[in-house]
Amino acid sequence: PLLSPPVWLFSIVWTILYILMGVSAYMIYSAEASQKEKGDALRVYGIQLFLNFIWSLIFFNLHAYLIAFMILLLLWFAVYIMIERFSAIYICAGKLQIPYLLWIMFSGYLNLGIIFLNGSAI
Repeated sequence: PLLSPPVWLFSIVWTILYILMGVSAYMIYSAEASQKEKGDALRVYGIQLFLNFIWSLIFFNLHAYLIAFMILLLLWFAVYIMIERFSAIYICAGKLQIPYLLWIMFSGYLNLGIIFLNGSAI
């Protein structure tokens, strides 16, 4: 796609995003909130990590770009819910996830671009 960044940038961005995810998850884990609130928020955190992992396998290993895009939509929704849940407990923890949400949107653009450029139906 037209706005594809250089390959080396992906590892830098993902490193930063995973650090932000870990820091914000720790903020939630150690926050003064009910165990139910924290448990619900961290459960969504786990779900989005799983979706992130599955997307990578489907996109890079199976080259099933349309399925990967659908998983990316689920991932975006999960991260959005995670931001809401984290923000309700500790606003800073939620805000640390905004770059991740934006990167997922950009990844969606790239994923769709690959679908269209390859004429891929799956």
